[in-house]
Amino acid sequence: MGSENFEFNANVWNWKAALEVVKSLDILSEGKVRQMGYNAMGVKIDMDDAHLIGRKIREEVLPKLEPNKRIFADGSITDQPDDGTIYRDEDEQWKNYSVSHDWLKDFTEFCLRSKGFQIY
Repeated sequence: MGSENFEFNANVWNWKAALEVVKSLDILSEGKVRQMGYNAMGVKIDMDDAHLIGRKIREEVLPKLEPNKRIFADGSITDQPDDGTIYRDEDEQWKNYSVSHDWLKDFTEFCLRSKGFQIY
């Protein structure tokens, strides 16, 4: 918010895992995190919360994730690269959603530079 064309793009495959990381930081209400997972809700995150999200990811999450690792929505970490496989079996669908160190680092920088943000 506050600057047109200052955007950060996410897809469902990494956003779902990123939301679980944000939820684990215990900054936003459960309801707000849930709304952030729905399409076209227009949820707004104010500047203070955006900056806190960025700082906490940088300080608490990124040190656990080396540049060649990624984190799943359940918080587990792997060094196996995402090979694009779509897991259809209900017991393995969680493997479809992960976020890499580099993606989270970019998201952290976006949060810290933003004046808050809105999710579409």
